[in-house]
Amino acid sequence: MAKARTQFICQNCGTVHSRWVGKCDGCGEWNTIIEDDPTAGIGGGPMRTPKKGRPVALTTLSGEIEDAPRIRTGISELDRVTGGGFVRGSALLVGGDPGIGKSTVLMQAAAALARRKHRVIYVSGEEAVAQVRLRAQRLGAADSDVLLAAETNVEDILATLSEGKRPDLVIIDSIQTLWSDIVDSAPGTVTQVRTGVQAMIRFAKQTGTAVVLVGHVTKEGQIAGPRVVEHMVDAVLYFEGDRGHHYRILRTVKNRFGPTDEIGVFEMSDKGLREVANPSELFLGERNEKSPGAAVFAGMEGTRPVLVEVQALVAPTSLGTPRRAVVGWDSARLSMILAVLEAHCGIRLGQHDVYLNVAGGYRISEPAADLAVASALVSSLAGLALPADCVYFGEVSLSGAVRPVAHTAQRLKEAEKLGFSQAVLPSASTELPKNGNGRWNEMESLPDLVARIAGSRRALQQTNDED
Repeated sequence: MAKARTQFICQNCGTVHSRWVGKCDGCGEWNTIIEDDPTAGIGGGPMRTPKKGRPVALTTLSGEIEDAPRIRTGISELDRVTGGGFVRGSALLVGGDPGIGKSTVLMQAAAALARRKHRVIYVSGEEAVAQVRLRAQRLGAADSDVLLAAETNVEDILATLSEGKRPDLVIIDSIQTLWSDIVDSAPGTVTQVRTGVQAMIRFAKQTGTAVVLVGHVTKEGQIAGPRVVEHMVDAVLYFEGDRGHHYRILRTVKNRFGPTDEIGVFEMSDKGLREVANPSELFLGERNEKSPGAAVFAGMEGTRPVLVEVQALVAPTSLGTPRRAVVGWDSARLSMILAVLEAHCGIRLGQHDVYLNVAGGYRISEPAADLAVASALVSSLAGLALPADCVYFGEVSLSGAVRPVAHTAQRLKEAEKLGFSQAVLPSASTELPKNGNGRWNEMESLPDLVARIAGSRRALQQTNDED
């Protein structure tokens, strides 16, 4: 008889190994690999002979298209991120650091839907019913008709959901606590998480119920469990934020029914998460307009323009190797900007430490911030504050040219709305607003920007000398 073949699966990332090792080759975690029998069926028993399949109906791409029915929560920031509300029959995964506000915003959304006569069921696998009620009282949601349950068994949860009227929204907090009788492994393992998610998605598709799953994150910031879970669900949302700041950002990573680059901004308070209708005012609230090394970047998050302050500090170093510290931006991008400044602008930063920070703990991901970062660096090195009513945006190439970016008109309109009358932007921009009252300073290359800042410094020195 042939020897039964076994395999070893990492419980953190799902990588399959032919033999047991202490460290996973896929994710680098230690002691996460367990033995698994590929010839065994669900529950560890022998695999059954597959039944004969049945043909399915084929159709064409042409035909009527119906908009996905949505359930609006009334929380505009949450509805914006989900693409207009929860889609019936969809599965949504929400991840984030512990204590970031996942359960809080979902409880607020559940209460808002319950007040609109929707049937909402909140299943908690980590907290008792009394603990969930305490949170609801603190958030002012205790008067809503949200149905609670404290259960972790998948079969019991599905049996409960199948009784009575079909629920409109089901919240599972969290998927790592689910376990099924048909799987012979501990809760939180790859097999249990995958099985639990499959069961909840199957229920959502069959009944038309919107299911929201809360997922834990690892120390690297990824949702714990196999990445296949993120591929199984229809939408993935991440909560971002810093415990040192009151604001929280809910960012869309994946959405089959809407855009994938939207953000919702919330502010943490004693009554829960409060919507921030204008994030630019939040990020610019404590701005020092007379400080050198600060430039206001007009960015875009999906369809929303956001103004945020980029802070730079360039100081002489006493170390053999200068330090380069970045918070809220890509460190490799900063190295590129420093190289372009030195190669094409003659600015020597080899004997200076460079510190870059995005105010408010906000994180910038688009390359349009290159011009704002370069302006902040030159301003800090020269010791000259940039104009307080000016915004910066544009992509810098390795040749020193300033390349245009998308959504120029929206960025400038947001800047004008907040009182900014000047803008430094690429010269090839074609979306300038026709009725704008601001002064647009178009730059063809990065040396032009450096010359502009140096010229303003000379003008300031002449004014001081005359005085």
